[in-house]
Amino acid sequence: MRPWHHRPLVGFDVESTGVNPLEDRIVTAAVLRVGPQRWKYREDNAIRWMAPTRFGWVVDPGVEIPEGAAKVHGITTERARQVGRPAARVVLEVATVLAEHIVEGTPIIAMNAPYDLTMLDRELRRHGHRTLAELAGLEPVVVDPLVLDRQVDRYRRGKRNLTALSEHYGVTLDGAHEAAADALAAVKVAYEIAERHPAIGNASLADLHTAQVVWAAEQADGLRQYLVRQGRDASAVHGHWPLIPRQEVAS
Repeated sequence: MRPWHHRPLVGFDVESTGVNPLEDRIVTAAVLRVGPQRWKYREDNAIRWMAPTRFGWVVDPGVEIPEGAAKVHGITTERARQVGRPAARVVLEVATVLAEHIVEGTPIIAMNAPYDLTMLDRELRRHGHRTLAELAGLEPVVVDPLVLDRQVDRYRRGKRNLTALSEHYGVTLDGAHEAAADALAAVKVAYEIAERHPAIGNASLADLHTAQVVWAAEQADGLRQYLVRQGRDASAVHGHWPLIPRQEVAS
């Protein structure tokens, strides 16, 4: 059987009204299904990723989009109201498309998965919908390039956002903070990590998912200890992966 990263992959990304996945709202979302394959010559890389099945949404979140958030992803409140569709409908559509891929056994590639998946989860609850796992009938298998990178290259200095990881792994990121561009870049970064690290690329998806749960908790604990040593607030650090469970939300 081919390694998981040589089979179809689904990239998922959202842009939002803010950085709190428990409270903020989705503004744009993208789900991209791509079929990566090995290539003989490096210059074929651009061709190899040219045929994704793409779903993209613009949402009217029903709240004001802060100016700072609009500067990041380019969608103002006025623009969202003009071209966006009601959040209640869109979040269900997003979850339904993801659920279809989950049923197929396709992994969801999400950079910093607890942010995107938690935000989608809270939006589903906010609008009275079933969870992603309930829609699919099983839990999603997730691959998170951020967790993988932190595991395989623990002591590298510098930023580890998607722009930095794309540069580090030689991935072109056209239009950072545009949901479809970020989703595709996340898939490419995950692919590159799997290609360079056989322990990642040759793992079964089930084992890799389970390992990331452990790694994310360990990484969070390391960050927490670092912040405490620096005399800084570590209360916001959590080790939940791939999403923050609903019971963590205060009533």
